[in-house]
This record gives sequence, structure tokens and C-alpha cells, in this order.
Amino acid sequence: MAVSVSPRASHPLAAVLAEVEPASCPTRFNFHCHTVCSDGSLTPEALAHQALAIGLDHLAVTDHHALQAHAPIAAVFEAASAWGQAVPTLWRGVEISCLLEGCLVHVLALGFAAEHPSLDPYLQGRAVVGPALRAGAVVQAIHAAGGLALLAHPARYRRPFPQLLAAAADLGFDGAEAWYDYDLQAVWSPTPLVCEAIARDLEQRRLLMSCGTDTHGVNLRGR
Repeated sequence: MAVSVSPRASHPLAAVLAEVEPASCPTRFNFHCHTVCSDGSLTPEALAHQALAIGLDHLAVTDHHALQAHAPIAAVFEAASAWGQAVPTLWRGVEISCLLEGCLVHVLALGFAAEHPSLDPYLQGRAVVGPALRAGAVVQAIHAAGGLALLAHPARYRRPFPQLLAAAADLGFDGAEAWYDYDLQAVWSPTPLVCEAIARDLEQRRLLMSCGTDTHGVNLRGR
């Protein structure tokens, strides 16, 4: 499959991701979290209020194969902004399952258009089957919708992360989740050594780095 054309060079989120550091999450950036619209415990409204209380600068909610949380979160932020409160920049996000190197992995689609037919198959609440499940097809769909494609938590899979990152780069992925709490602590903290190794790999490939709590529970500061 041909490498898809990425909007990375001109995408406004790319400049934000260039600022990601080990300490960016959970108080400044969160590009990976979930609500009851997939397998999370927080309602979209509750997550939005926690994001406001934390004082996040940028947020993307990445429910699995679902985008329903975006509108109610945006409504909470709009109401807070109308009262003069500083609110996070909200980016559209979704977490998509796909096959990479024969391994089932997750891709974070970030900053894509509100409605684009290329992503319709991946927003039906469940993983697709057949050729559309291939990582290359998923990346092409994300790029066609104007979004960025990043490999989620590269060190959580059956294949070594260097192998997966190399394959992702060959397929035109825009980057990966560099800073992640693989120990799943109550309060998010990036896992030493493994995260640093992933970040070095991405830096050498000149790919983007993201971070996120991967929250499924009731506290946006942890998982």
C-alpha cells in the first residue's frame, strides 16, 4: 500500500505536539482519554469539568471508534468561555484499532475534520474487519480527513516497539505516544527508560510525540 500524504507539515496541532515534554501530562496536555461513549467511566460533561479544573491547555478525547463525546465537551467549554474562564483547545480525537506487523494495535487520530466520509467506517462503535483493518488503510483514512495519525502506547503490544515504530514510519504515521504511564499509577507519570527510548526513536525519525493519561476511570489525572 502506498504511503498516504500527511497534513503534518501544515497541521496546527503539529506545532502543539512539538512542545510535548515528559512533564506535559496531565496538567498541560492530554491527547488520550475516554468517556462513557466507549469504555470510560466519565461522562463527557464530567471529563470537561475536570479538564477545566486541571487547567489543561489542549485536550483530545479519544474514545474507541466513537466521536459522540466531542459535542457535549465543546458545549461545556463554550459555556465556561462565555463566563470568562480560560478553556482548553479541544481537538477531535478517536482511537482506532488496526493491524500493524500482524499485531493488533491502536492508532490515535487527532485533529481531523468534523465530518469526513473516509473515517465513517471507523466511527461505528467497533473495530472494522477486512482490508480496512490494515494500518495503512487507517492512516490513509485519517490523512484524507485532515488528521494526524499517531501510534498509541507503542510498548504495550506483542511486538517490540522499535519494530512497530519502524513499520509505522514506513506507512506514513505522523508519530506516536511517547510519554505514557505503563505502570498505570493513580496519578499519571511517564515510565522511565521505555518512554525515553521511544522518544529518542521518534526524534531520530523526525516524527511527532504525544502524551495522554489514557483515562478510563473517574479521575482525569490518571488511568
